[in-house]
Amino acid sequence: MAIPLLRIFLLVIALAAAASSATAEDALAPDAQASDTHAPADAAPAEASAPSLGTLRPPSAARAAEGLAASRSQVLELRDPAPRVLTLDLTRDANDIWDRIRRGFGMPDLDTEAVAEQQLFYLNRPGFLKKVFERGGRYLYHIVDELERRGMPTELALLPMVESSYNPMAYSRARASGLWQFIPSTGRNYNLTQDKWVDERRDVIASTNAALDYLQTIYDMHGDWHLALASYNWGEGAVGRAVQRNLAEGLSAEYSQLRMPEETRNYVPKLQALKNIVSQPELFHFELPYVPNTRHFVTVTAPAGIDLATAARLAEMPLDEFIALNPSYNRPAIAQANSLVIPVDRAERFRARLAEHESSGKQWRTYEMRRGDTLASVARDFGLSVNELHQINGLDARSRVSPGYTLLVPNGVEPDGAIAAARMIPRNAALDTSTIPSPSASKADKKGGRKGAQAKGGGKSGAAKASAGSRTAGKASPGSAKAPAKSGARAAPKSSGKSAKPAQTNQKR
Repeated sequence: MAIPLLRIFLLVIALAAAASSATAEDALAPDAQASDTHAPADAAPAEASAPSLGTLRPPSAARAAEGLAASRSQVLELRDPAPRVLTLDLTRDANDIWDRIRRGFGMPDLDTEAVAEQQLFYLNRPGFLKKVFERGGRYLYHIVDELERRGMPTELALLPMVESSYNPMAYSRARASGLWQFIPSTGRNYNLTQDKWVDERRDVIASTNAALDYLQTIYDMHGDWHLALASYNWGEGAVGRAVQRNLAEGLSAEYSQLRMPEETRNYVPKLQALKNIVSQPELFHFELPYVPNTRHFVTVTAPAGIDLATAARLAEMPLDEFIALNPSYNRPAIAQANSLVIPVDRAERFRARLAEHESSGKQWRTYEMRRGDTLASVARDFGLSVNELHQINGLDARSRVSPGYTLLVPNGVEPDGAIAAARMIPRNAALDTSTIPSPSASKADKKGGRKGAQAKGGGKSGAAKASAGSRTAGKASPGSAKAPAKSGARAAPKSSGKSAKPAQTNQKR
């Protein structure tokens, strides 16, 4: 009798344990099911929600559960990781320029699906991203320095990447030019000289000052950095009207709520995406190129008449690198005593060699066309071919010049270096189509949306109008004329009674 009773007792214990296990499993199942397949009625689907800033989108709980649900005996709690908080040690000096930029972030973050899309767009092109950050390295210290001096948020140092991919030769179909993509009228409004000798929209120092002046003006107008950036892209008049339209309809006047061209709607998300990547590159498995937090260049006064190739040689720099620091010149020689931008570590040597060069008397001069002159006759008188004269002066076979037109001509100096430099100077630089296309293109320029009092561009964001990097429509390139093949020595300029005067113009920096 004892044995049957013992068996019954053990059976009761087993049944009780099974019931307890089933109850626990049933209690857990609804929660797991809710997190896997259901969302509150007022919530967006998990796949459609934007990731938190600075975090990568995690796999959905549903997909994760499907892969791990082989056994109900295992209970897994799946949660989105909490956003990582960016921490900075302000008691030490910045490690590099990126560290310094992070310390000066001052704009409110934008956390939208558009930001996630732009972030993914950049991260899917790591080679492009690295190339553009490297190109920006020569300009970033100066831009960050100026932002800090003015008390402006350092996110703005990343704006030239959106605008021009940090290419000072970028030129758009809307005629916007330079790192900051000024159109001619806004450039003139901000005192950027634009003539046949120089275009200060491409000048690194002058255009940065003008861009930050403009950005501060439109920030003061709107009191909101997102609206200021939208104005920089679309025009403050257009943004102001969009704000008033929303207010009149009882809607929010925040950037994300305005009705804007698609390009403008994606403009701030592009900058925010870059900010996120710079904030925590390791989170995105992206390595920022090292850019030291040290001054990259200084300005040195150079005399009138020196050509860019000679200046590059005196600075012991490749010509293309020299022009990248001095991109504002429309001609391959300096028409008036002016400042040249020279790397800090080469400046002292450059000054010494420049003094030696000045004593040689070899320089470029200007010649004013007279009645009866032709380009062929002037070229012959100064020992040039017509093609060489064209290249040096930004002309082509269709060019017609009249008496009084000023030409750049050599005075005791071989023109080969100037011709090489001329090939690197854009003649209304076409844009680079070999790089990344825009995910979207706006037609705001065709609708006149950029006609605010100081509209900067032409209805396109930096994505659509910049060159040498992101989303462009043609390549910054020199003139197409080529120097003729040479045989033997160059004919010496003959004395023709024509006087060439020292190069000069009313340009300023």
